[in-house]
Amino acid sequence: MFLPGLEEMPGASCPARTSGGVESVCEVLVMNIKNHFLRPPGARSEEEFLSRCLQCGQCAQVCIFDCIKMRRGFNFFVAGTPEINPKEAPCHLCMRCSAICPSDALHDVPIEEVRMGYAELDRKKCLTWTQTLICRSCYERCPIKWRAMRLDQGEFPVITDKCAGCGLCEHVCPVGAIVVTPTRFQGTRGDKGGA
Repeated sequence: MFLPGLEEMPGASCPARTSGGVESVCEVLVMNIKNHFLRPPGARSEEEFLSRCLQCGQCAQVCIFDCIKMRRGFNFFVAGTPEINPKEAPCHLCMRCSAICPSDALHDVPIEEVRMGYAELDRKKCLTWTQTLICRSCYERCPIKWRAMRLDQGEFPVITDKCAGCGLCEHVCPVGAIVVTPTRFQGTRGDKGGA
């Protein structure tokens, strides 16, 4: 069985050679996805999301900010599924996509429970933390500020564990001090540089 577009990682077994069927193919596929795009808000675990998504594109059609794009390529497991690239167009958490999803691959959750990813702040790059100038771009654009992001001493941005991972802060940061890690790639949370 040949799976076009599926790249093997060094040391990983090819899913075409596994005998476990579709489940083991999906498992290897999820581990091998290299791009750090975000799934829309309310997305289930990657395995469940891929098994439920109909690739209908309704979530992209209803997105008023045009941030949801349908993935392209020859890998039929992920091609046609919705993705968000926060560097190009971050999610504004309007939550229209999860409300319209016919297969419940995006389940309708309150904005407080959205976990698309987690933003990490590199204090060594941040203009405010390096005391280059006072920049509040990330804080001002955060759709759930004072929950997901707060200002220490009224000045220094700090990302909390309530971060939805929408990517707005990454998009507006003038020096690239913030990077959002998608939920499916998360190891441990915490911003670089302490606290």
